[in-house]
Amino acid sequence: MADSPLILIAGSLHYDILVEADHLPRRDETGVGSRWYPKFGGKGGNQAVSVCRQGAQARMFGAVGDDEFGRYLRSHLRAVGVEERFVSTVPDAGSGISVAIQDTAGDYAATIVSGVNLKIDPAGLSDPAVWAGVTLLVLQNEVPDAVNLAAATEARSRGLRTILNAAPSRPLPATLPPLIDILVVNAVEAEMMGTGQVRCLQSAAAAVRHLAARFKAVVVTVGEQGLAALSAGDEMLILPAQKVKVVSSHGAGDAFIGALAVGLARGADLATACSAASQAAARHVAGGSL
Repeated sequence: MADSPLILIAGSLHYDILVEADHLPRRDETGVGSRWYPKFGGKGGNQAVSVCRQGAQARMFGAVGDDEFGRYLRSHLRAVGVEERFVSTVPDAGSGISVAIQDTAGDYAATIVSGVNLKIDPAGLSDPAVWAGVTLLVLQNEVPDAVNLAAATEARSRGLRTILNAAPSRPLPATLPPLIDILVVNAVEAEMMGTGQVRCLQSAAAAVRHLAARFKAVVVTVGEQGLAALSAGDEMLILPAQKVKVVSSHGAGDAFIGALAVGLARGADLATACSAASQAAARHVAGGSL
């Protein structure tokens, strides 16, 4: 496999507003923050940037609004080397945004407003130019099911593998799991997919076995504890996380997905790719950035 594979990311782009505070507000509490700043975001966009950070090529399929936020998002993609010619600008629709609050421990909570991400036209995925040179597809759940289904169907017809980061969690169309080669979810998302509680690596392994009844390969991450993973014909992988001082966990999952995709596209097996992705996420948490 080439050292610089081309990975297609079909997904979301968000203009993030990040607020720093000493703690995350409780219900009905008005918290007081210390500062705020804009940040490039969206799971799709972040994962595309992560792919480039790993030395591979990223092509983005998505949409932005005809507004300042959209121009900022497109400019950032260009600046980091993500190919953005298949990102549509949709008039009369606002770009997607998110608002996140991060506490002094590096933990965060966020709310997204999808905006134009809900207006991505899946018909655009039938353009052969979108797929020229692509070696692997990455999807998330911040765009409509119709987009994910169209992308996964096209990838399968071309013999390409597909990673689905099923975040945020939602019921999946019955026709989507057979088109997915690797499912990646965190503990909360696994639980919302019916696995039971995931609190440790052992329960993550149980969740992986549960989800493996529907997906060819499964990765369940458990934050600072590590991950469990399984693909057909292999033994269960239990991988403790690298211990680092947490600066921010915001975007760590996207750093993981980008590195995982690059490892797989370069020909690594799932265990090796998961190890490299775990290290990339640890670097991000310790102060790296997307």
